[in-house]
Amino acid sequence: MYKEKQLLTNFLSEKNLRHSSKRNTILKAFLKEEGHITAEELHKKVNEEDPSIGIATIYRNLKLFHDAGLARMSRFEKGEAHYEHNYLHTHHDHLICLKCGKIIEFKNPEIEETQEKIAGKHKFKITSHRLELYGTCSKCSSK
Repeated sequence: MYKEKQLLTNFLSEKNLRHSSKRNTILKAFLKEEGHITAEELHKKVNEEDPSIGIATIYRNLKLFHDAGLARMSRFEKGEAHYEHNYLHTHHDHLICLKCGKIIEFKNPEIEETQEKIAGKHKFKITSHRLELYGTCSKCSSK
């Protein structure tokens, strides 16, 4: 967590923003999550430690974490924003269940290689990309 905290401190300093104990509490709770989390879910977790932190503060700080490069935001099929770690985490893609909302992360070097070949063929430089596959997870399929 030290490197993430330092990155945020530098970002706040560049933007002339202050560092606060509430922001530290939110960052700590966010970094504990290894998967995707919504602002509402993070608010519930943060509230266990500090009930004075409101949902608006969570939203503002998640945007700030995104702007600082600490968080990646995705809007899946239903449009609700989900956040995940971005700093020092490798690229991955997603399988999203349309019934229960489960998000499965996966890595596949063959997909990455194919994308690079296609881009090269078209003399196109990829700066970022996202692969989201929608369907039904095994648990929902068996119901």
